[in-house]
Amino acid sequence: MLNFNQLRVFYYAAKNRNFTAAAKDLFITQPAVTAQVKALEECSNLKLFKKRGRNIYLTDAGRTLYEYAKKIFAYEKEIENAIEEMRELKRGVLRLGTSKTYARYFMPSLMTSFHKAHPQIKIHLDEGSSLDMMNSLLDFKNEVVVIARAGDNSEVTLVPFSQEELVVIMSTDHPLAGKKTVSFQELAEEPIIMKETGSGTSKRVNELFDQNNCVPNVLMETSNNEFIKQVVQRGEGISFLVKACVALEIQEKKLATVPLKDQKIYLDVSFGYLKDQPLSPPAKAFENVLKKLRAEDMRPQDIGSLMAKILAQQS
Repeated sequence: MLNFNQLRVFYYAAKNRNFTAAAKDLFITQPAVTAQVKALEECSNLKLFKKRGRNIYLTDAGRTLYEYAKKIFAYEKEIENAIEEMRELKRGVLRLGTSKTYARYFMPSLMTSFHKAHPQIKIHLDEGSSLDMMNSLLDFKNEVVVIARAGDNSEVTLVPFSQEELVVIMSTDHPLAGKKTVSFQELAEEPIIMKETGSGTSKRVNELFDQNNCVPNVLMETSNNEFIKQVVQRGEGISFLVKACVALEIQEKKLATVPLKDQKIYLDVSFGYLKDQPLSPPAKAFENVLKKLRAEDMRPQDIGSLMAKILAQQS
């Protein structure tokens, strides 16, 4: 089996055409160079150098081996450079998973900000339900996620990041649209277009119905926010969505919303990663970006306020 330490000594000796110069480059003694070259010759059963006086010359076998050694140690230098570039965030991949709502309404601005700070880092953005994205950590498909809390897993660390307000939406001519407030008992009588099982929204809404001793009348489940808004707009049911997701439709009076009686609903959004697994430099850099956006007192802040912070940091 080839001894790469012997090959390295041979390479420097051949490159310098001098054992003493090779010893100086390698920070070893000249006798050590001689011994390593001799050991390589004996191992390969080949004569690699010829001597005349104080000068050394490569044999044909030595010249052939030297050409291969040059390629090997050129690749070694490239590897060292690649390692240093990855440490310094000059190359690498950020594998990030997030919910569909955040993927559409928040991640574009955040990714632009991250890319400006680290232009050499490639971004792989995956989206799905919060539960799917948490499971993607376990499968090593993603390294970090930004999700609503849709469950707990002892292998995953979830760091609170923000809170999103959930609102009840309905068509503008819905009988509940004219009320000042609405109770869960009233909502339980309406067909509900629910976010898919595994989403943070679905988990939170079901918890609240249970707390109010009600059972939701689920007409259908879907992960598509736009589909939900269209179905609700046609008067086929009500739904619960993140406020920022429906702000434009409410402003344009395409949808209506009514406050819940005596409470507001907030969805806890967290930054997640595997426990006992060190983050890669790109993931660590992304975590630092989120820390700058996180409200110190964890007061409710929605996508709009987070985007405002991003713009303020860029100015």
